[in-house]
Amino acid sequence: MAKKVKSIVITGYGTNCEVEMAHACRLAGSEVVDIVHVSEILCGKVRLDDYHFLNLPGGFLDGDYLGSAKAATIRFLHARISGSKERLFDQLSRFIAEGKLILGVCNGFQLQVKLGLLPALGGELGNQTVTLTFNDSGRFEDRWVYLKVNEHSPCIFTRGLKGLYLPVRHGEGKFLPRDEKILEEIKNKNLIALQYSEQSFQNPTMTYPANPNGSVSAIAGICDENGRIFGLMPHPEAYLHRTNHPRWTRENLPEEGMGLAIFRNAISFIREELLS
Repeated sequence: MAKKVKSIVITGYGTNCEVEMAHACRLAGSEVVDIVHVSEILCGKVRLDDYHFLNLPGGFLDGDYLGSAKAATIRFLHARISGSKERLFDQLSRFIAEGKLILGVCNGFQLQVKLGLLPALGGELGNQTVTLTFNDSGRFEDRWVYLKVNEHSPCIFTRGLKGLYLPVRHGEGKFLPRDEKILEEIKNKNLIALQYSEQSFQNPTMTYPANPNGSVSAIAGICDENGRIFGLMPHPEAYLHRTNHPRWTRENLPEEGMGLAIFRNAISFIREELLS
């Protein structure tokens, strides 16, 4: 009997896109998709070890009162599993060491960078070198954007894609590295997977509103050096079907939304590389 692809979507404390993310995993072919409150992991009821694909959805973790995903970062780093000395971060580190996949969207991306899962230069986890901070516009941005895909990136999730049209909805989405040296290393290793672009999907742009937050180098999404951890501010789970598109009644669009390709790539990789 063929092994089943098992996906987990973590929810709780302010996430609000977990249902769409789980639906995307199912449509992409994952046979097992569980939406799990983080407290279920901390009490020992659920373990990350039992899954292949970890999804960190968008929302407003802990109300973002300490800044986007900051309180959740402290929880992930220091909270221990009930009845054990093991931390949640220990499970997460083991998940990564086993070559499994992690996708973070919006608030999930913010959590990844503050946990030091991205860009994790040199494979060093837990060391934050970049952040996602307040939009240059000074307000919450809710709009659709064009995204240029870096074909040279090791990112598993964007393989074979040329461009994407996806919605953003965030107040703190400006990508900012700690210093110029970090940015250069990210560029040299082709870890920039997505950039805000002009409508042609060809030219990255710093011009508002095509670049909705002022991200340095128009960065919309990055991956780690293995391409197995991917984070982005736009929401692929929000464009799974043509009816999700803002012009679906006026344009002849494919039935499948552009965002689903990211999940299909992930599930295909797991089936071919982890379960073969």
